[in-house]
Amino acid sequence: MSVQTEARPVAVAAAPKPPPRKRWSRYRSRTFYAFVAPWLIGFLALTVVPMLYALRMSFTNTNGISDKARWVGIDNYVEALHDADVLHSLYRTGLFTLTVVPLTVLGSVLLALLVNQPIRGKGFFRTLFYLPAIVPGVAAALTWKLIFDKDAGPANGVMELLGLDPVTWLQDPAVSYVLLSLMLWGIGGGMLVSLAGLQDIPKELLEAARVDGAGKLRVFWHVTVPLLSPILLFQVVTGVINALQIIAQPMLLAPSAGGVVSAAKVSPDTNMYMVHVYAQYFTFGRWGYGSALLWLLFVVVLVITFLVMRLGRRVVFYNVDPDSQGEKG
Repeated sequence: MSVQTEARPVAVAAAPKPPPRKRWSRYRSRTFYAFVAPWLIGFLALTVVPMLYALRMSFTNTNGISDKARWVGIDNYVEALHDADVLHSLYRTGLFTLTVVPLTVLGSVLLALLVNQPIRGKGFFRTLFYLPAIVPGVAAALTWKLIFDKDAGPANGVMELLGLDPVTWLQDPAVSYVLLSLMLWGIGGGMLVSLAGLQDIPKELLEAARVDGAGKLRVFWHVTVPLLSPILLFQVVTGVINALQIIAQPMLLAPSAGGVVSAAKVSPDTNMYMVHVYAQYFTFGRWGYGSALLWLLFVVVLVITFLVMRLGRRVVFYNVDPDSQGEKG
């Protein structure tokens, strides 16, 4: 007689459930403001507040020392628009900007094209061309002043070896060319930006143009330049802003009285707008008038930048429309 036994189910311990995964969530707004707070505080304290304070001063006749400042309204602005010295300095600054910005941008692109070629030692040449860009502007201007000194400068030494008469480089009109050469000497920074733009151009487009029978010049003009145009626009805008605000180089190239730099010693050809503003502040003590001049320059820079950006929309080629917003889907 067989005995049948009933099989009992064996209890199996259930595996522990994994902890629920946290769903990704966006950062809270307070996290964003915590990250940008250092920049925002610095921008407000070091830019916005001084600008508003200067705007208030521009409507007074304050000298920066005495508390007896009188409200003069827009008299400072009216005087600035009729001041022959202001118009002359603005003219010299505009002429300097129209000269140095195109030469700087063109020189940067040409150097970038040179060091972008498959040549031996191109890393050395890139470093060599970039080194002047890291030299402080004050040190570069003082070095240029020693080189072009009339009595002991190497420039006149070379002139004597060639049998030519020495030149007073640091006086009109030669000082303008000295200043221009000083600005062009430091185009290594622009070369680096242009080089990055050149290396970002797809090689397939260049090869396709060559296959279609385009020469090097046509490839450069119809392919390289359009794709490099955003970089060129950036260099033009920053170059114009920097050129309109130039002050240290013209003053340091001027003769110094006992080692002290004075705006009164600057020659008429290099008497830029900011040099004139410096003279109003620290030579004549007209802080209210100088503040009005600074705000006029701010408006000029703003208008020129706006016009350049508007023009850039017609001549600058973008791979992606900067005004469009992409959607992920």
